[in-house]
Amino acid sequence: MNVLIVGKGGREHALGWKMRPSPALANLYFMPGNAGTAQIGTNINVDPHMHIAVLQFCQENSVGLVVIGPDEYLADGLTDFLSKNGVRVFGPTKAAATLEWSKSFAKTFMQECDIPTATHRVFTDADAAIAYLQTQTFPIVIKADGLAFGKGVIIAEDRAEAKRAIISMLEKHIFGAAGDSIIIEEYLMGKEISVHAFCDGNNAVLFPPSQDHKRRYENDAGPNTGGMGVVAPLPRLQSDIMDQIKTQIIDPTLRGMRERGTPFVGILFPGVMVTREGPKVIEFNARFGDPETQSYMPLLKTDLLAVFNACVDGTLATTAVDWHNAYTCGVTLVSDGYPGAYEIGHEINGLDTKTDALVFHAGTAKRENGKTITAGGRVLNVVAMSDSLSDAIAKAYTVIDSIEFSGMRFRKDIGQKAL
Repeated sequence: MNVLIVGKGGREHALGWKMRPSPALANLYFMPGNAGTAQIGTNINVDPHMHIAVLQFCQENSVGLVVIGPDEYLADGLTDFLSKNGVRVFGPTKAAATLEWSKSFAKTFMQECDIPTATHRVFTDADAAIAYLQTQTFPIVIKADGLAFGKGVIIAEDRAEAKRAIISMLEKHIFGAAGDSIIIEEYLMGKEISVHAFCDGNNAVLFPPSQDHKRRYENDAGPNTGGMGVVAPLPRLQSDIMDQIKTQIIDPTLRGMRERGTPFVGILFPGVMVTREGPKVIEFNARFGDPETQSYMPLLKTDLLAVFNACVDGTLATTAVDWHNAYTCGVTLVSDGYPGAYEIGHEINGLDTKTDALVFHAGTAKRENGKTITAGGRVLNVVAMSDSLSDAIAKAYTVIDSIEFSGMRFRKDIGQKAL
C-alpha cells in the first residue's frame, strides 16, 4: 500500500518512522514533509489546503491511505473531500473534528453528554467578559475558541492579567478569527496528563498516559507553547484512572458523536486533569499530539499501518494493540525566541546516527549543499527509551549535548515532575 502523511512536523516524521518497517507498506509520501521525512520517504511540495491537488496526487500515485497530522487540515475538511472522492483517510471529518476546532462546541457537547469538565462561559464581547471576572476566583483560564496552534490558552493569575488576555483576543485579535469568541473557565487543580485513543467510530483503544510540558521555561514558567517535551507512560498513576477516563470520557464521546451522525474515526486526544473529584477534560484534540506522538511511537509494538487500517475499516475491536514495557522521554529543541519571533536558516550540527536516542525533525529544511538548517520554532525532538524513566531522561539529555545550532534552546527539567 502507498501511504501519504500530511504535515511537516515532528509528529509526521515519527508516524512515518514507525510505519516504515510495515510489510504492508510500499511507497511512503509526506506532504510537504521536512528534512527528516525526506530520509525515510518522498516529500511532495503541495499545499494540503489545495484539496484538488492532493486528490490528484493520490489518484496518480495509487495512494491507499492518507494520514492527516495537523488539526488545521481536519478543520479545513480535507478528510471529507478525499473520502467523497474514494480515498481512504485516517482522520476525522470536519464535523467530528469540531471537538477541537471549536472549544465552545466541545464544552456544549460535554455538558450534553455528561462528560466531566471545568465550568465555563463563552464571550464575544470584551466588556461582558471583563465584567464576568468580578464574580470569579483566580487563577482562571482564558481560551481562544478556535485553533491557535497550541498557544491560545492563557492562565491568568489575577484580574489584571485576565483583562489583558481578554482584550488581546477579542479586541487586538492576536489569534485572528480563532479569538473572535473566547471561553473563560475555572482553573482545575490536579495532575495534567495527555490521553490518546485509536478510534474507529464505535470502539476505542487507549494509549498509555503521557505528560506534556507546555510552558516554555523550567518549573512551568513562561508562555504556553506547542509542547516542550513529553514523558510516557506516566508512572504511579492510579490503575483505575485510565478505566475512568475510558468509561466517563472516551466512550461517551464516541457515543455522542455517533448519535449526532458524525462518527469519530482517528485519534481522540483529550487533555485531562486528574482532580480530587476524578478525571476532567481540559480540552479535546482530534489528532495525534505533537510532541506526544514522538514519545509514543517507540513504545508501540504493533504495526501502526495495521492499526490505521483497522480504524478506517471499523475492525478495531478485533485488532490487538500492544506496547513495550518501557519509558520514553522526548525533549523539544527550539529556536531562540520561540514561541514568539525567531530566526530560521541556522545550520544544525551533530545529526549523525544516534545510538541512544531518536532524533525526529520538526522545523528543518535542506540547503542545496546538503546541510540541514532550522526552518521553524520547534526544530527537533530528541527521544530516548529505557526500562526506567530516569534512564530515558538521562539518555535524551546526553544526546542533546552533541547537537548544536545557533540559538538552540530547550527545557532542562523534562520528566522531573513525573519522577
